[in-house]
Amino acid sequence: MNFRYSFQQIVDLKNNERTQAEWILSEAMGKLRNEETSLHGLFEQKNNLHHQMADASGNSVTISQMMLMQNYMNHMDQQIVRKHQDVKQAQHVVDKKQEHLSERMIDEKVWTKAREKAFHQFQSVVAKKEQDSLDEMATNRFKRLTY
Repeated sequence: MNFRYSFQQIVDLKNNERTQAEWILSEAMGKLRNEETSLHGLFEQKNNLHHQMADASGNSVTISQMMLMQNYMNHMDQQIVRKHQDVKQAQHVVDKKQEHLSERMIDEKVWTKAREKAFHQFQSVVAKKEQDSLDEMATNRFKRLTY
């Protein structure tokens, strides 16, 4: 006797949904890493510009060059603020995808547990039938030997 779970397609669907949620989370985490890397690069550029400005102030440079550097520094600050917002948004997306994955995992676990319970019930029924069959054979054998 083979075990056949009537809701196996649902179990498979829940497994596929969990796998898909893992992929989506992985993709969101990759985007978050890219945003963080980009932010780090902006900080490095700002730091380099700051060193250039410090070096330039020690040397004789025109005021227009210093103003140009300062304007670029302001632009870098604005880029950093925007990138912080992008990182924050990407983190929010990752959090939502993690929550979605958790829901899918719980859903899958519920159906897997239901399948396991059905399998254990099936095993109990099969074991009972086997035991009944063995009992009947033993009873028949005893009857034959006593006559």
